[in-house]
Parts: sequence; structure tokens; C-alpha cells
Amino acid sequence: MSILFLLPSVVILATFVFIPLIQNFYYSLYDFSVFSQTKTWVGLDNFKVLLSDKVVQTALANNFKYAIISVFFQVAIALVLAYILEDKIFRRVAPFFRVVYFMPVMISISVIALLFGFIYNPQMGLLNSFLDLIGLGEYGKPWLGNSTSAIYAVIAMSQWQSIGFIMVIFIVAIQKIPKELYEAAEMDGAGKVRRFFSVTVPQVREAIFVNTLITITGSMLVFNEPYILTNGGPGFSSITMAVHMYQEGFVKDNMGYASTLAIVIFILTAILALIQIRLSGTGKDE
Repeated sequence: MSILFLLPSVVILATFVFIPLIQNFYYSLYDFSVFSQTKTWVGLDNFKVLLSDKVVQTALANNFKYAIISVFFQVAIALVLAYILEDKIFRRVAPFFRVVYFMPVMISISVIALLFGFIYNPQMGLLNSFLDLIGLGEYGKPWLGNSTSAIYAVIAMSQWQSIGFIMVIFIVAIQKIPKELYEAAEMDGAGKVRRFFSVTVPQVREAIFVNTLITITGSMLVFNEPYILTNGGPGFSSITMAVHMYQEGFVKDNMGYASTLAIVIFILTAILALIQIRLSGTGKDE
């Protein structure tokens, strides 16, 4: 009878995850458009095209840039912020700052894109105006129109929105740490920095793993930010794998090749997750 309790979850997973995944592998072997009645068998030709697709190389590089920068800001800095807010010195003002840092998470990505589009505006944007105000006007540029800075401008938008979510997860993990560990470390003469690295970081290892996994997999799937702000431009300088897949499928009407790109995203994300699970060693008995 216990299998009946698992049945709803299995049905949902099969319907929305496993069956579409198998269908996607099947579609990658064909050449077809959205409204075509027939599909043309091409075998592995889509994968051969993928190996010579220079846009894929740029997109993968941007996804990895996204992942590296996001791990630093959304995990490392979020952990530091959580530690500071849970310090007894900031206990009275901590609830206020938790709300402040978490508020961007609740805002629509479209609204945030409009906001940052105004901030990055080269003529009247807040960023260039601020640089002029502090005497660094020569560093101002069309942030979204420059092929060098576009991807980093897009990444910055995501950090501002997401860091509060990661911070809240760390706050919950820190609150579960026994106070006796901090008291013992303090009696041994450990300062705040030493207590952070010797007590907090080891005790929130599981939370670090979860947040890093969420951040890296999210970086491999990122779509909204580059699509809304730059649509992958200028040129292909800020394109990601998800944006490239969308453009191939719904702009160029090449659904077979778009399915191939989706497979690459899935395999890459799965490999990174498995590597991280193996390296972290979480869930194992000590």
C-alpha cells in the first residue's frame, strides 16, 4: 500500500519531466518547424552542426561567467551578510535588513529589467550620472550596447535580485547552530572572523552545497535577464544557451536544432550537479 503514496509524485514527474525529456531526445534527431505536419529524419546532423556553431561557444562561455560570478556574490557574500545580520550586535536591526535584502526577490523580472535598463542608459542613466558625479565620468559607457560590458551588466542585474534569497537560506542555517559552539570558540580567544571560518562555515556546509547547486544550475538555465535586457546582443556577446535555444526554435523556426541545444543544457547541468555532489561529500556519514 505504501506505493500508493508515491504514485502521485511519480505520475507528476513522469508527465512533466521524464516524458518531455525523452521526447526532446527524439525531436533532436529530426528537422522540423513549429507548425510542420511532418518531420525529416536527420540523425546526428543537428549534433554535428552544434559542434561547429560558434554561437554555442560564446553562449557557454557566458553561462560559465554567470556561474562563477554568481557563486561569489550569491553564495559567498550572502553567507557573510547572513553571518553579520545574525551577530548579536545587529540583532535589533536585523529584521529590517532581512526585509530590505529580500524585497528584490519579490519583484517581477520584467520590472527589474526596466529598472536596470534605465540605470544603464548611456545618456540619462543613473550609473553614468553617478560616475560623472564622483569624477569618474571617463569610465561611463553604453553598458548594454558595448560587446565587452553587456554580459557583465546583465549578470549584475541578477546578483542584485537574487542575493537576498540565498542570504535567507543561510540565516536559517546559522540560527540552527548551537550557541555553545560560539561560546566555546569565544572562550578560546577566537575573534569574529575566526569564529566565522571555524564554526559557521563548517556548520552550514549543507546550506552552502544547496545554495551553490541552485546558483550553478540556475546559471546554466538563465534566460530572462539576457533576453529582456539585450536579447543576446550586441551581436552575440551576451547570449546564453537558453536564449540561443529560444532564438533557434521560435525565431528561426528550427525546432530540431533547438531540441539539440536543450539536450546540451540538460547534460551540462546534470554533469555539474553530479561533480558538485561528489566534491562536496554532503549527505555522507562523518
